[in-house]
Amino acid sequence: MHIRLILKFCLNEGIEMRVCLIAEGAYPYVTGGVSSWIHSLITSMPETEFIIFAIAAERKQQGKFNYKLPSNLLAVHEVFLDTHLEKQAKWGKRFHLTPSQKQDLFALVSDDEPVNWESLFNLIRSKQFQNVDEFLSSKDYYDIVQHLAITKYRNVPYTELFWTVNSMILPLFTIIREDIPKADVYHAVSTGYAGIVGTLAKIIHQKPLLLTEHGIYSREREEEIIKANWVKGCFKDLWINYFYTLSSSIYSLADEVITLFRKNKEIQIELGCREEKIRIIPNGIEVSDYQNVIRTLPEDRIRIGAIVRVVPIKDIKMMIQMFALVEQKLPTAELFIMGPAEEDSDYYDECIQLVEVLGIQNIHFTGMVQIKDYIGNLDFLILTSISEGQPLAILEGFACSKPYVCTNVGGCQELIAGNEDPYGPAGYIVPVLDYEEMASYVLKLCENEQLRKQLGQNGFNRVNELYKRSAFIKSYKQIYARLGGETIGRNRIRTT
Repeated sequence: MHIRLILKFCLNEGIEMRVCLIAEGAYPYVTGGVSSWIHSLITSMPETEFIIFAIAAERKQQGKFNYKLPSNLLAVHEVFLDTHLEKQAKWGKRFHLTPSQKQDLFALVSDDEPVNWESLFNLIRSKQFQNVDEFLSSKDYYDIVQHLAITKYRNVPYTELFWTVNSMILPLFTIIREDIPKADVYHAVSTGYAGIVGTLAKIIHQKPLLLTEHGIYSREREEEIIKANWVKGCFKDLWINYFYTLSSSIYSLADEVITLFRKNKEIQIELGCREEKIRIIPNGIEVSDYQNVIRTLPEDRIRIGAIVRVVPIKDIKMMIQMFALVEQKLPTAELFIMGPAEEDSDYYDECIQLVEVLGIQNIHFTGMVQIKDYIGNLDFLILTSISEGQPLAILEGFACSKPYVCTNVGGCQELIAGNEDPYGPAGYIVPVLDYEEMASYVLKLCENEQLRKQLGQNGFNRVNELYKRSAFIKSYKQIYARLGGETIGRNRIRTT
C-alpha cells in the first residue's frame, strides 16, 4: 500500500463533503474510458473533496499517474494486487476456526450459498490473520480446499486445485486487510475488488455506499476467463463463479446503484441487484469543447479512426483483420488507432505482427495523443470491443459529427440507433468478432460522403441533446448531497 498525500487548507466555504472514489485498474494509471469519467467527475466538482482508492495489478505502477491530479483530489491511496508475493509463511499452523468461520470461507469459493460478508471481513481483518500467507499455508486452509475437492472437484488433481484457490483469494484477503480512508460517501466505480472495498468501507465506517457500473464487471471477467490460456478448462467455472460472488457483495449493500443504459440495468437485476436501487445516468460531454476541431489535411483519402486502448478486450486484432479487407478494395484508406499500447505490451506486439503478416500498409498506431488534434481529419470512427459500458469515445466522435461503426456491446446500440428518440441512426452496429460485416459497412461509408455527413449529423444531434456533461455532473452532485449531506467541518487542515 502507498498513499500519495496532499495537505490542503480548506478555507473554501464551498467545500461540502469528502468522497472516496474506489477504482480498479483505471484512474489515475490508465487513460480513457472509466478513467476519463472519473477525472471529469472530480474536476467538475471543485467544491467537493475526493480521495482515490486505486487498485492496481503491480507495484511497478506505483506513482506512475497519467493525469495531472486536480487540486480537490486530496490523496491517492494505492493498493497493489501483487503485494502478497513479497511475503513468506510457515506451513502447517492450525487457526482453530469455528464451524461458521469455515463455512464463510468455503462459501467464498464454492458458490453454494451467499457469503456473510460482514462476518468474513471481521475474520480476515482480525489479529490472527495478520499474515494472510500464513493462513493459506495452514491446516485449516487445507481442510477447506479438501472439502471443495471432495464436493465439487473429485477428478481434478488436488495440488492444482490448492494453488488455484490460493491465487484467487490471496489478493482479496490482502485488500480486505487494507486501511480504508475516512470519507462521507464511498463511491465504487465497478464491482469486483472495488466493490469489495466499497462494501468493507460501508461496514467499517457506517457511511453511504454508491456503485456506478459502466460495464458489467463480472460478465467482462467471464468473457476474459473463457478465452484465457492461463486458466485450465476445469477451473474456468471456479474463477467465473468467484467473480460473480465478489460482485454480489456490493449489489446487496450499496445504498444506490447507477448504470449508464437500460440493458445494463436488466443484467444487474438478473444478477441479484434490487430494481428499486438502480438508476440510469448516461455519460456526458459538452459539444462546445469540440467546436474548434477542424480538418487540416486535404480530402485526398479516407481516414478512419479508433479511439481505443490497445488491449485484448478492445479486440484490436479484429480491427486489423477488418481493415485488411478494406485496404484490399480501397488502397488509399488509412486507419489511425489512437490510444496507449503500454498496458499490455505483449498484445501490442501480437497486433504489430498481425499487421505485418497480413501485409497491411496504412495502419498507424499513434500511441497516446490529443484526440482533438486528429479527429477533425477523420471521416468516421470504429470500435471493435468484445465488452463495453457506454463508450465516451463514441460521444466524442458524435460531438465532432463523425459517425461510428461498432460492435454490439454495452450501450453502443442505444448510442448508434437511439432509444426511441427522433434523431435517427448515427452509424452501424455489427456482431462481436464479425470483421467481414464490419468491413462491408466501413466500405459503405468510405464510398458515400453524403451518408457520412447525414449519420454524423444525427450523432451530433443526439449527443447535444441527450448526453450533456452538465446533466451528468448535476445528477451526481444531487446524489452525493442526498447520501452524504454537508457533514465536513470547515476552516481546518485536511489530511488522510
